[in-house]
Amino acid sequence: MHDGLNPQPNSLHCFVCGLESPVGLKLRFMDDGAGEVRAFYTVPEAYQGYPGVVHGGVIAAMLDEAAGRALMIGDRDRFMFTGKMEIRYRQPTPVGVELTLTGRLIRDRGRAAQARSALHLPDGSVTAEAEVMLIALPDEYMPDADLAELGWRVYPPDEAASP
Repeated sequence: MHDGLNPQPNSLHCFVCGLESPVGLKLRFMDDGAGEVRAFYTVPEAYQGYPGVVHGGVIAAMLDEAAGRALMIGDRDRFMFTGKMEIRYRQPTPVGVELTLTGRLIRDRGRAAQARSALHLPDGSVTAEAEVMLIALPDEYMPDADLAELGWRVYPPDEAASP
């Protein structure tokens, strides 16, 4: 479907990528191996703010996840949290239209990094974009268990999450 892109792991319960989250978006991210991640998604009406328009908070969650995913290229178990995010909403984002979400690493300083993310309409125009400062997740927040056993793994496109 999307040749040349490598699938990234999904989780079980994350709002954005958790495949078993009953209220989540269930996005599946892919990367090009060279610094950019993408997800293709049609936002359902359940996530609208104004009629026909995706809620700004949902857009923010999508942009946040895409920025963090850019840091996982080459190290899929590298977890960072958002220290600062500046969003520019350029135009309303419609529900019911396949969107392309992108994330790109700008600067990596090890424990801190900067990434940009954007949400694109089918014609390529940007509906929203963010610049995100990310901080490495402290070791004490990382689970002791094997991440794959906890559901953090690449799932085939037609498979739901069940570790």
